[in-house]
Amino acid sequence: MPRDAGAVEVRQKLDRVGYLVDEGMATSLALALALGQPLLLEGEPGVGKTAAAKALAAALPTPLIRLQCYEGVTAGEALYEWNYQRQLLAIRLAESRHEALRDADLFTEEFLQERPILRAVRFKGPKPPVLLIDEVDRADDEFEALLFEFLGEASVTVPELGTFAADRRPIVILTSNRSRELHDALRRRCLYHWIEFPRADRVAAILRRTVPEASADLVASTTAFVGQVRELDVDKAPGLAEAIDWLTALTTLGVGRLTRDDVVMTLGAICKTPDDLHTVTDAMDKFGAALLPEQEG
Repeated sequence: MPRDAGAVEVRQKLDRVGYLVDEGMATSLALALALGQPLLLEGEPGVGKTAAAKALAAALPTPLIRLQCYEGVTAGEALYEWNYQRQLLAIRLAESRHEALRDADLFTEEFLQERPILRAVRFKGPKPPVLLIDEVDRADDEFEALLFEFLGEASVTVPELGTFAADRRPIVILTSNRSRELHDALRRRCLYHWIEFPRADRVAAILRRTVPEASADLVASTTAFVGQVRELDVDKAPGLAEAIDWLTALTTLGVGRLTRDDVVMTLGAICKTPDDLHTVTDAMDKFGAALLPEQEG
């Protein structure tokens, strides 16, 4: 068997669900599957990190369990928590019956609420799920520490009940936009892949696949324009997600070939700050047709 057979298979499966990857990304995903290790994906916003986990779940196919991280996310939202309302009802019911409840009676499986990570550990389906821990860089250092046991051992400890270990390791994808540095201990527990913004030919291929109703001229012109905007001094360079949104908007408006008026009318799909809107508009005013594809000149 060729040494890259796993990567080829992953690439083919992802292609069938409409997600195009390069050799490096396919290899990283294949290794994560083969070794049972979490995969940390980093890259600029909009390059397809979250979409990779979604596409992998669809390609295998297996359920996707998603944990969206944010500042202040807690163990109760990520790992597990207790159903306090049911515990309170149990206490009141026991009191009405003149029965005594011990603490151990209240901290049982009956009152345990699974959150995404514990749900992934205890998943009993025919295939392990894909667990997406999205934008982990938005959480704080304390939350990262909560992940260490799970990432290293595929287990979660509930002090009142013991340790739950996965029968089969979940397929874990973490994403980060590098808004802050992640702890070395987290990185050591993961495989790693940096997703670059694709070359123009791959962007065009992705756009054709994602928005098949768009004309060939429109795909070519939007691809070229997004590439030129990314070379400007903008606050938030448009990623693949913005390119797809923009092409979809243009196609919805019936645009078949990009013109300056089309750009001005829909610029909010790729520019997300006032400064970037001014920067791109000024560039078009200054350079005229130079910022548009040659076919528009």
